[in-house]
Amino acid sequence: MIIVPIKEGENLERALKKLKRKFDKTGVVRELRNRKQFTKPSVIAREKKLKAIYVQKLRQAELDK
Repeated sequence: MIIVPIKEGENLERALKKLKRKFDKTGVVRELRNRKQFTKPSVIAREKKLKAIYVQKLRQAELDK
């Protein structure tokens, strides 16, 4: 359960913003979307590899500047 302590006189909108931020950090929505459909382990590994290659190219490009 997510608890957001509200200080005396604190704006309700600000407290809602804190709650939403904490909720996003837990990753519940992301996990639900991932579980909606099955993804084969080989597909997950391929996506992970492609992402690593992409990040490596970005870092290399930044070093070349």
